[in-house]
This record gives sequence, structure tokens and C-alpha cells, in this order.
Amino acid sequence: MDKYFLVNLAGTFRSLQAALIAYGALGLFLIALLDAALIPLPGGPDVVVIALSHHSHAMMPVYVAVAILGSTIGSLLLYSIALRGGQRALLKISTPQRERATRLVGRYDFWALLVAAVLPPPFPFKVFVLSAGAFRMKLWRFIGALVVGRGFRFILEGTLAVVYGEAAIDILKEHYAKIGLGVAAVVLVIFLANNLRRKRRLAAISEADT
Repeated sequence: MDKYFLVNLAGTFRSLQAALIAYGALGLFLIALLDAALIPLPGGPDVVVIALSHHSHAMMPVYVAVAILGSTIGSLLLYSIALRGGQRALLKISTPQRERATRLVGRYDFWALLVAAVLPPPFPFKVFVLSAGAFRMKLWRFIGALVVGRGFRFILEGTLAVVYGEAAIDILKEHYAKIGLGVAAVVLVIFLANNLRRKRRLAAISEADT
């Protein structure tokens, strides 16, 4: 693809995002939807949540809610595409990303998508969404993982914006990798604890039947 075309395309996306921000919560909803579904906007909904929350502290919960809603609906569009197309929906994605995402989603299901929803760009979140559709993840589990993961991410961003203002962006850039690893560790512990509890319950049932 021509480099000049890509530069113009990036400029168009920035202009679109700037135009949508002027509409406040509605603009944020559309930015989150477009970013999750098809069009990767510069900074995505994250920088918009921070900017709007800094400008109006009282509206922060509303901005967080509409960002979660827009991101969830946009992701559902990708999910439905993969649900219909199956593994073919993943063929255009680079092999290492595809293999890693399908392996994690196939093994950990809800938990893999939840961690992916928390982690910021350039983490390939859309690949995990497509993998969830291709693996026919149950819809309620898919939505639940998105709401919890994106909710944690946007609430953190909105809270930091209220407390630290525009400096929240620099704080997140410096520490988000550590936060993401921490969340992944907590999710892994919960997953292992659930598995252990399930095995104990099955063992107890088996003993009761003998």
C-alpha cells in the first residue's frame, strides 16, 4: 500500500476523531464503536475518556459507561463476522498473532478475552475478538469478558484523569504494562482457583456416588 495513501488515511482518522470529540459522550460512544469494530483511531477511546473526564469530573462515570458500551457493540460486530466465517475470518491475520490468540482463547476462553480487553494498544485485541467468534464462545461470556475488562481499563483511565488531569496519559504510558501484568496475574490465580474448586467438587461427587 502506498506510503502517501497511508499518511493521508491516518490524517483522515485523526480529523474524524477530532470532529467526534466535540459531541462529548455521543462522540466518545462512536469513537469506541468504530475503534473496536473496524477503524483503529489514534489513541482510540482511551485518550478521549481521559480528556473528557479531565474536563468534566462529574461526567466521568457517564464517559466510562458509553466507552464500555461503544467498545462492546463494536467488538460484537467483529464477533458476529467470525461467528459466521469461522476459522476463515482469521486467515488474513499474521500467523504468530493468530496462533497465539487461538491457543489462548481455545484454552482459557473467557479469561483470555478478559485480559486482552484490559491490555492497551499495540496488543492485538481484535485478533482475540475474532478468535472468540471463531471458537463459538458463548455470547454472555463474550460480553461479560468485554464489560469487565474494558470496564476496569476505562474506570482506571477516568479516575486517573480526575485525580491527575492530563498527566494521567504519561502515568499510564509509564505504568500500564505493569498494571496489565498485575491484572493478568490476578486473572490467572482466579482461573486456577476455579479449576481447583471444580476438581474438588467433581471428586466429592464421585466419592458420594461410590
